[in-house]
Amino acid sequence: MTITVADDELLVAERFGPTVQGEGPSTGRRAVFIRLMNCNLTCKDCDTPYTWDGSRFDLRAEVTVTPIEDLLAWATVQPVDLVVITGGEPLMQQRRLIPLARGLVEAGLQVEVETNGTITPTADLLAWVTRFNVSPKLSSFGAGMPRAKRIKAGVLNHFAVSGRAVFKFVVTSPADLVDISDLVADHHLDPVYVMPEGRTAAEVVQRLADIADPAIARGFHLSTRLHVLTWGDQRGR
Repeated sequence: MTITVADDELLVAERFGPTVQGEGPSTGRRAVFIRLMNCNLTCKDCDTPYTWDGSRFDLRAEVTVTPIEDLLAWATVQPVDLVVITGGEPLMQQRRLIPLARGLVEAGLQVEVETNGTITPTADLLAWVTRFNVSPKLSSFGAGMPRAKRIKAGVLNHFAVSGRAVFKFVVTSPADLVDISDLVADHHLDPVYVMPEGRTAAEVVQRLADIADPAIARGFHLSTRLHVLTWGDQRGR
């Protein structure tokens, strides 16, 4: 999908909230979300394929070319102090993301950016993002993609030393914890959160029970998927 975008615009899939951040260290915290279009990966279990998969979705119908000024005007009047920028892969638009993050912070808000950890953030973006929630894709989640596409050693190292990143892995079975341990050791990732893959509350609860003890034993933090437990697989929650 090729759409001409001005320097003061972003390709947006949706914006919603107030709701809560459902994953990672801010779980349960009230927030609003800005979801951007496009992704550089093709994960088979992606829960937002409408942001990138043109074989299943009409991406031109999903996208809104939105002025950054409009996003700031919307976010800064919400009764929350956290804005989560997600995707897709937000760093595909990072040059134009900088003024959005800067404007939000200057308005007194905190900014979390959800990223798959394959694109290095610029120093200008790092300066304005409160925290990057970096979610490298394991082979079980990104089946069919070569490791070299979904795991970028230099990028992970950059995030690890930035002081602004946490690492959050989607886990389908306890076997995934071995892969996570290898990545943690190779790239000095810290802190690390693991959370169960699942589109229903039953799936999340069952997988969480399966991974909890071995994850704790390996020194990882646990995260649930609070939005799924509360609202199921509803879009915009």
